[in-house]
Amino acid sequence: MTVTGNESAVDDATAADPAVRAELDQLRESIDNIDAAVVHMIAERFKYTRRVGRLKAVHRLPPSDPSREARQIARLREIAESARLDPAFAEKLLHFIIAEVIRHHRTVTPDR
Repeated sequence: MTVTGNESAVDDATAADPAVRAELDQLRESIDNIDAAVVHMIAERFKYTRRVGRLKAVHRLPPSDPSREARQIARLREIAESARLDPAFAEKLLHFIIAEVIRHHRTVTPDR
């Protein structure tokens, strides 16, 4: 890891003050727990999108649904705004997830 002057000062301060180090560790533990929850939630979402993909394959429906995607993006942007999260970031995240879902849908055949 490359350390700049500012990072070094922060690391020195936290190393010198056990209370700061303890708070930093506690905050990082919370972040780690949230990261784990996010991964589990995305995995749960993909369980359902795989079922959607199989259903689409059986009924010979296209793997993507642009009108649904547009509604989801608008909905997620509203949720992001109310959660004080950058709506553009939320939209990028959803685009990434949708692209992966469509990729999965394209690999599904009625035989699977």
